[in-house]
Amino acid sequence: MPPTEGDELPDFEALLCDGETFRSTALSAALGERGGVVICTGFAFSAIAQNWWKRFVRAGWGAFEDVAVVGVSRDGPYAQNAFLRWLDEPAFRFFADVNGEVSESLGLLADRDHMANVSTPWRSAFVVDADRDVRYAFVADDWISPLPREEIEDAAASL
Repeated sequence: MPPTEGDELPDFEALLCDGETFRSTALSAALGERGGVVICTGFAFSAIAQNWWKRFVRAGWGAFEDVAVVGVSRDGPYAQNAFLRWLDEPAFRFFADVNGEVSESLGLLADRDHMANVSTPWRSAFVVDADRDVRYAFVADDWISPLPREEIEDAAASL
């Protein structure tokens, strides 16, 4: 079951990409002083992820003060870094969840019936404080609906 408000996100560790390099990093080390916004999506260069993340860039999420914005997707670190360079927002970083272990630890991994032998996380957003306590949680119940951007922004501002 995915985390809800009041839960603590697991302190998973995976390759964290910054657009140029990647290194194994725990979630707790990737968060900002006040916490972070964790966005889970299937694949970095999917049309939906491209649309969402460009919206986040235009909305100024890179300027959240002491609140990190990190993505989690099933792509490897080279694809994640290419995606981050394409976004051209140096404040964003992505965890490479190649084997789906991060998504599984969050209770989000789902088989994609129309994609043979492929599992991806349900699209979701978590706003967590510096102790990884969930202050806001959203898990989509379909594969195409947009994230509630303003609700996420309000939750990040209240950290």
